[in-house]
Amino acid sequence: MNVSQTLHNAAGYDFRQYDRIWQRVAPDLEPYPGMGAGIAEGAAVAPMQAAPPVPPVSPIPAAQAATEEGMPAARQEQLPGADPDPCCMGTAAQAVVDVVAGFVEEELADRRYLLAMSRQAPAWARQRLRDMAAEEGAHARRLMAAYYLITGECYRPAIDTGRICIGRWCPALRERYHMEACGGLNYAQAADGTTDPCLQRIFNELSREEYRHAEEIMEMLERSMENRR
Repeated sequence: MNVSQTLHNAAGYDFRQYDRIWQRVAPDLEPYPGMGAGIAEGAAVAPMQAAPPVPPVSPIPAAQAATEEGMPAARQEQLPGADPDPCCMGTAAQAVVDVVAGFVEEELADRRYLLAMSRQAPAWARQRLRDMAAEEGAHARRLMAAYYLITGECYRPAIDTGRICIGRWCPALRERYHMEACGGLNYAQAADGTTDPCLQRIFNELSREEYRHAEEIMEMLERSMENRR
């Protein structure tokens, strides 16, 4: 029998007759150890109540929480890059992220074409074409860095292993001139089409680079035509 059942049963007894027996047999002993005087007088015992629930512990505010490195979260929110919409490479740049990816592919294609031209060019033009190809590769890397700043993901360019046919030298220069000049125009238009200041600056710089390549191709064409006279 548990304690609650014992107290419940004890409430129905008249303890006064047992008191008189205890006074004769052992007057110095407590007849009902562990029970209050109210029970000895025949009073009813209230049922035991459950302990009140322990209130939940309030969570530590996020501003006071420590990170795995031991730095408070409030300080982490102040670190560079924590702003969900930074002034550069943020929401405005996300609107033209596909344009950035398209420019990466174009720059890599231009690099491959210029390298192919350098293998078939006259000796005096080969090194300059290789330098231009390296510059196109640098443009692609810069655009891929911008892509990562905008999206947080690395851009994976397509791998083109097809063979490039240059054909005759002067027609190839003519085609290359138009490609470089159109590239400069496309970058200029992309700069006008974005409100992101950093991306706009990159587009304008690449536009000037493409127009410079077009001028150099034109100089090569002038020299080639002069040599054919």
